[in-house]
Amino acid sequence: MSQKKKGYSLDTLRHSLAHVLALAVKELYPATKFGIGPTIENGFYYDLGIEKTLSPEDLPKVEEKMKEIIRQGLPFKKKIVSLKEAKKIFKKLNQDYKLELLKDLEKFGTTKKNRADKKNKKTAKSIEKVSLYSLGDFTDLCRGPHVKNTKELPLSFKLDKISGAYWRGDEKNEMLQRVTGLAFFTEKELKNYLYFLSEAEKRDHRVLGQKLGLFQIEESLGPGLILWQPKGAVLKKIVEDYVLAEYRKNGYFLVSTPHIARLRLWEISGHTGFYKENMFPAMHFGEISKEEKGDYQLKPMNCPFHIMIYKNQIRSYKDLPLRYTELGTVYRFERSGTLHGLTRVRGFTQDDAHIWCALSQLEKELKSILSFAFKILQDFGFKEYDVYISTRPENFVGSLANWKKATAALMSALKDSRVKYKIDKGGGVFYGPKIDIKIKDSLGRAWQCTTIQVDFNLPEKFDMFFINQKGRKERPVMIHRALLGSIERFIGVLIEHYGGEFPLWLAPVQAVILPVKESNVFYAQRLAEECLKKGLRVEIWQEETLSKRIREAEIQKIPFILVAGDKEEKSKRISVREKGKEDLSNQPITQLIDRLIKEAENRK
Repeated sequence: MSQKKKGYSLDTLRHSLAHVLALAVKELYPATKFGIGPTIENGFYYDLGIEKTLSPEDLPKVEEKMKEIIRQGLPFKKKIVSLKEAKKIFKKLNQDYKLELLKDLEKFGTTKKNRADKKNKKTAKSIEKVSLYSLGDFTDLCRGPHVKNTKELPLSFKLDKISGAYWRGDEKNEMLQRVTGLAFFTEKELKNYLYFLSEAEKRDHRVLGQKLGLFQIEESLGPGLILWQPKGAVLKKIVEDYVLAEYRKNGYFLVSTPHIARLRLWEISGHTGFYKENMFPAMHFGEISKEEKGDYQLKPMNCPFHIMIYKNQIRSYKDLPLRYTELGTVYRFERSGTLHGLTRVRGFTQDDAHIWCALSQLEKELKSILSFAFKILQDFGFKEYDVYISTRPENFVGSLANWKKATAALMSALKDSRVKYKIDKGGGVFYGPKIDIKIKDSLGRAWQCTTIQVDFNLPEKFDMFFINQKGRKERPVMIHRALLGSIERFIGVLIEHYGGEFPLWLAPVQAVILPVKESNVFYAQRLAEECLKKGLRVEIWQEETLSKRIREAEIQKIPFILVAGDKEEKSKRISVREKGKEDLSNQPITQLIDRLIKEAENRK
């Protein structure tokens, strides 16, 4: 996509369209109060305080009004005024949200509250003037830039959706209506993106999860908590069994740990200081039993438990690298507004692993993990990635020297592995930098899954050591590693990547056997027994007409439909319809079973 048109960047065009949207809403609903209207990836939005609750049916009317404004060729007029003058203007316009933003500019030197620290208070005096942009009867507090007049704007835009948004993202504030629009340089680009959205909608794992009988979320149970239905539980077990088998083949020891621990453990690790807002409240057992000393905590991480197992005995340099892995279920208090199907939940299982090694072994171990990670992801069908190194955040623990060592080791491992990467400045966790691998699905969307973190901090906090070759105590380096990340999230990505049409080895039901009539059921049962003995996942469907059963099997995206009638029973064969093919083929049973086993083992 070209980056400029008529000398304007796409961001400038989108930002100008946000102002056109605001003017269109003002003309249709004059009493509207305006929040903010920034650009976003693929478009723009404006947060609006409107007495009328907008519906999707209102969007075409607003969109047509925007096009009318564009055709008028209205100019964008810039005006620099003092803060005092700006307050008068917005007070006269009855725009309370703009007045609040001006107050923060005056007090903190920024409209972003999370930056309102002492440093900003010192620089607040330097902000004496602000820029306003007027378009017709709409005036906004804005830095620009914009096009000169609305005729320079493309008509290749579309208002996409209406949603609720708390003012300034704070759930304590009032709820506004967010109108979001899409915008591109050309109509072709817009149509291509709309096609992409329609494909993404078809693949929505929340819809397919229900349609294919994989999982459900019940509000009465609690938001962000997953109930796996039988087929979904099978899929989850297939994924878990595969990765555990691979991990054990690659030198990992399997461990298992509890779901809760004394709160003191998380105080030592630093989670209560740096991660508390993502943890569930502590459990006060002392309230029900005087014998209990101290509070307990649902675990947000598995790492302190694995450290306890490491410390159970004295370790030698001969034991290192030492690798522990666990499919550990953790619990994190994600805000209700952020929860999303399987991809953002409150209780999830990680394919977690922790590795301890000597500093001299660190780079080699990191390269081994990277190679292993790409192999695992490719087996699941992911071949394109975005790789990032996330560096030291503002709030961190440990020495700067150790952070530099850890970051350098990650960079060196990626360089030696010939993996291209980008820097995510400040994106590391509080105890160390990390490599993040974002896998790209069949629509080109990036999903965060794999993470590899280097940690000098926890070994120090928990006083971990091993006996080195000189017989002296030495501090190990700790690597936190999850290749799939959250199993729930990964399965959500798998569903969307394949659109629910899983390859044979992942399909919860690999084949469905359809007896043509009741007299063929016994033959179908014998065939099912043969398949089950060989480890294939099959079901027999007897209800409804044959055509309806075939149609339902196609809707359920089952890879193979096996039809058993008199002809098949007599010849000891089976009629096979493979997913994506119209014609039935007639095959000997043993040949079919061997074929299915081979295809599943090869993970095609």
